[in-house]
Amino acid sequence: MHFSKRDHAHKDGVRLAFSSHLRDPRPLAYGAAGLVARYNLAKITGGTAMAGLELSYVYGASDRPLIGKTVGQFFDEASTKWPSRPALIVRQQNVRLTYAELRQAVDKLAAGLLTLGLNPGDRIGIWSPNNSEWVLTQFATAKAGLILVNINPSYRIAELEYALAKVGCKALVLAERFKTSDYIGMLRELAPELGQAQPGKLDAARLPALRSVVLLGEAWHPGTFRFSEIMTRGGAPEAQRIAELGPQLQFDEPINIQFTSGTTGFPKGATLSHHNILNNGHFIGEAMRLTPEDRLCIPVPLYHCFGMVLGNLAAVTHGACMVFPGEGFDPLATLQAVAEERCTALHGVPTMFIAQLDHPEFEKFDLSSLRTGIMAGSPCPIEVMKRAVAKMNLREITIAYGMTETSPVSFQSSTTDPLERRVSTVGRIQPHIEVKVVDREGRIVPTGTPGELLTRGYCVMLGYWDDEARTREAIDAARWMHTGDLATIDAEGYCNIVGRIKDMVIRGGENVYPREIEEFLYRHPKIQDVQVIGIPDDRYGEEICAWVKLRPGVSATEEEIRAFCRDQIAHYKVPRYIKFVDEFPMTVTGKIQKFIMRERMISELGLKVQKTA
Repeated sequence: MHFSKRDHAHKDGVRLAFSSHLRDPRPLAYGAAGLVARYNLAKITGGTAMAGLELSYVYGASDRPLIGKTVGQFFDEASTKWPSRPALIVRQQNVRLTYAELRQAVDKLAAGLLTLGLNPGDRIGIWSPNNSEWVLTQFATAKAGLILVNINPSYRIAELEYALAKVGCKALVLAERFKTSDYIGMLRELAPELGQAQPGKLDAARLPALRSVVLLGEAWHPGTFRFSEIMTRGGAPEAQRIAELGPQLQFDEPINIQFTSGTTGFPKGATLSHHNILNNGHFIGEAMRLTPEDRLCIPVPLYHCFGMVLGNLAAVTHGACMVFPGEGFDPLATLQAVAEERCTALHGVPTMFIAQLDHPEFEKFDLSSLRTGIMAGSPCPIEVMKRAVAKMNLREITIAYGMTETSPVSFQSSTTDPLERRVSTVGRIQPHIEVKVVDREGRIVPTGTPGELLTRGYCVMLGYWDDEARTREAIDAARWMHTGDLATIDAEGYCNIVGRIKDMVIRGGENVYPREIEEFLYRHPKIQDVQVIGIPDDRYGEEICAWVKLRPGVSATEEEIRAFCRDQIAHYKVPRYIKFVDEFPMTVTGKIQKFIMRERMISELGLKVQKTA
């Protein structure tokens, strides 16, 4: 099929390249009638009413419409609707704002950003841990029509250079430092011209597009603006310009670029629109049954969609309060925030919940205010889910599944799903989204059969920034996003993520799914966390290796772990190699980096990777 190219042009020549099929304006509802007839839906309530599925295809038919507004328009409406409700609490900064106060601050910042010579479509990066300025920047850039570029707080010089140069950032908002990262020092090494530049007039050889550097906090470095200065720079003309932009901006325009962390090659800049993330945030909040009475604790990073979409946008679309316990995740600070702020909802990746549940002071905290939240970001162990429900009062906790490229959530459990379903699946399809599971030939598989999960709908990104080739690899001609995840969908539409296609182990011709072995080993009373990988083997092609993290104060042997597996799981699933560890290599968002584990084991054991066709 021919792909016609359509460029989202900007005056500086940098463009978002994507194919014409990504901009198909036809509504997705065209498939609903046939699906209703085929699968005998008793009532259309999103993806939660499917029964009797034969093939692994689900569609979130819904009577709840998509939001046809920009983030800025919706934010203004929310601020007008709930002016006196608490909107933002940032504990480490002692910031407490109502929705009316938050809007006032956002409007000041939006006007101030215009004084930097920024225009709609320009890219502005943010390199910072969680703080109030991050939240203000998220909504101010949306109102100014700017594209916010999320920079991973763990990036170093080479990664920063790639990200800023790839998308042509004209401005960068950054913290001075965080933990062991000297952000301003790294930027000065990358752009030594900053020290001699006038603020707003940087001309750096390695960052040719970057003009303005905005520094958070009270410190100042030559060539930079203070963030507080930007808050006061905008006058009446800039405020008027922001007001005029409101109805001019379109919800299909790009608003956010998030770099996906690949295991090979350079990161890809997933480009998301107002429509993508506003609607996704809204329906995530709907699944949690959020209201203006809720207070959502957000210990996950804002640079990631977990923080800015599942956190901020889910809250704002429902008039709920965003509560930040600190700059980065700390189990004690999170428990304190929940107890003292009477939070009703809590987000986190599984490792965060484990850290809180196992904290020596856990029993001291009153968590009775908690009701719901989301566990996501990496596969959620069933036993950890059960502990969170039982010990943290998270009786309506949900699991969400998705990827950055799909805004991110496509499946989410409901607060009313039976507990066993909530702890053992990622729920059912979100409203207005389609998913199918296919085999290697692209054919839809019967229910219960593993295959690759493909997603289509409003949530699919516009494309990878200025990378048409990799966009075409990810999104096919029919606009299906290929996730690379192995999944099954059962007859009721519930989805299970079996693993990553690249993580599947083939041992002696048998397909082995690491997730299945991990779930079994979580039952061992001494095991706190476990990750399973495949490593090269001359006889079987691959062998099973388990990295085991034991509970504090206990010990175990390799043979003890293997004995636990024997006669309980098939012999070829019993780990041949067992390594006891204190931690796993992971990204800042808590995703386990299994490729690093594999590389370490190959090195430690002196193994050779066999070449295959």
